[in-house]
Amino acid sequence: MELSRFKEIALKYKVIFFDAYGVLKTYKGILPGVKEMLVFLQENNIDFYVLTNDASRSPELLVKGYHNAGITEITQHKVISSGMLAREYIQNKVEHGRIAYLGTEASAHYIEKDGLQTVSIKDLDIETCGDVTALVFLDDEGYDWNVDLNKTLNLLRKRPIPVIVANTDGTYPVAKKDVAISVGAVADMIEKLARKTFIRFGKPDSQIFNYAMENAVRDDSATKNDILMVGDSLVTDIIGGNKFGIDTCLVLSGNILPENYELMIQSLGIIPDYICESVAT
Repeated sequence: MELSRFKEIALKYKVIFFDAYGVLKTYKGILPGVKEMLVFLQENNIDFYVLTNDASRSPELLVKGYHNAGITEITQHKVISSGMLAREYIQNKVEHGRIAYLGTEASAHYIEKDGLQTVSIKDLDIETCGDVTALVFLDDEGYDWNVDLNKTLNLLRKRPIPVIVANTDGTYPVAKKDVAISVGAVADMIEKLARKTFIRFGKPDSQIFNYAMENAVRDDSATKNDILMVGDSLVTDIIGGNKFGIDTCLVLSGNILPENYELMIQSLGIIPDYICESVAT
């Protein structure tokens, strides 16, 4: 597939859904040209939202990160996180006890609820875990990958509790050609070892797309034909958008190396409608 210019594609749509990591930013900061691209969308009355599997921080802190980098166009209303869906599940399904989590204290924002206590896996005493009623995978930081992952596995052997994965990403970009292991990959490993079925939120599942359309998109006349999903991952962003029935655009600024994208598309059979070097073009 030939590469296209993103701004030319964007003009065909009323609403654009962006992934965050690898599209708008990396672990090290905002990608070049993002500010100018968002201004371009506003000048052309194209609405946009950030659909992210990042559950490491609350929407308020996620937006603050953009604002600190000068990206004031992204407001809290425009950020839809998989953590928000996990929070809804917990509020509706978990009524008592303690919720154990893997992640930082900032990520625990998503699982706080009146009448419930939260406890980090690193602080959990496995011998006194009888009141733990759920486990949530939130972030790849905030715990020891050796000691605490073993503790997590043994918790699941002791307690028949629901396990919620608030970030399904396997990797995330940290530099132009480098990625890091995300908590979704950690959850996949523990799920296989524990021989359980975990509950997942975020792309590629359709809940986050439905949530965005029902709770965020302001243009009541916008249909699926008017929406474009832009992402750097074939197995979350692109297949998720394809399954939801909206057009998709793969950008080569994140998970997929530019020299490998054709091979990846052919081997996975996941086909985007467009491919761009980045959203800055």
